[in-house]
Amino acid sequence: MQPRAGETFVDFTLGGAGHFAAFLPHLGPEGTAIGLDRDGEAIARAERLQKDWPPCKVFLRQARFSEAEGVLQELGVTGIDLALFDLGVSAFQVDDPTRGFSYLADGPLLMQMGSDKKKAMELVNGLGERELTQIISTLGEERYARRIAKSIVRKRKEGPIKTTLQLVDAVDSAVPPKAKGNLNAIRARVFQSIRIVTNDEMDELQSGLLGAIRYLLLGGRMGVISWQSLEDRTAKHTFKLYGPKGEKEQEWVLLPTTRKPVTASPEEIEQNRRARSAKLRVVTKARREGA
Repeated sequence: MQPRAGETFVDFTLGGAGHFAAFLPHLGPEGTAIGLDRDGEAIARAERLQKDWPPCKVFLRQARFSEAEGVLQELGVTGIDLALFDLGVSAFQVDDPTRGFSYLADGPLLMQMGSDKKKAMELVNGLGERELTQIISTLGEERYARRIAKSIVRKRKEGPIKTTLQLVDAVDSAVPPKAKGNLNAIRARVFQSIRIVTNDEMDELQSGLLGAIRYLLLGGRMGVISWQSLEDRTAKHTFKLYGPKGEKEQEWVLLPTTRKPVTASPEEIEQNRRARSAKLRVVTKARREGA
């Protein structure tokens, strides 16, 4: 990403503010750093950490990806040099059982990333078997989607599925014996698919990527960290659309900074196992040749 003094940086997924804080020393007192997150708890956490950060013009706002451009307009920002997305659910959200993201601990089946009213339990108890099958198959890329959807519908006839472990029970009972050794991966895919729909993640992601690209100045860099193939394909496809051979012909073009996505080193994975599935893609906005 190569942050430099005086640049304007937008972190669209503030989360625990680790990435955000790492950029600040490079931006310096004349730089501007804007941290956005749809989760109000992330903003509050960053505000508590702010006193320890190096000098920099910092703005923290609660906003979904689709609301980011409105925030930039409100702040009077007309262009940005750096944009970063760290997609998916944050460790703080997963590790809090009361948020309902984890299949490892019991909690209410909520999965709300922000202050949205939609809850995961409403989808799990309200959608038909065909809709559930499609969601789990498409967004979770789970081969046993139909069996799992059928099990969920059967279980909820006994009573509403209101907790994470009730959903886990419905998933586990649908998995055939030959696949029982892979239960955690199957649970993760089902939870992922329900979470994505609950938070409208794919529509939000597309809106956020396009907004960031519009605001990116010539010479600006944009990075996307994805944690599963659906996110990575979306970022890759969007970047390709605006690439040298893409369909979206502008006076500018997005050039890949690295030929392949950057992944975590064995040393980093040893310290943080969650990093093993992360992929970072970085592009630079440049003037199109001949434009």
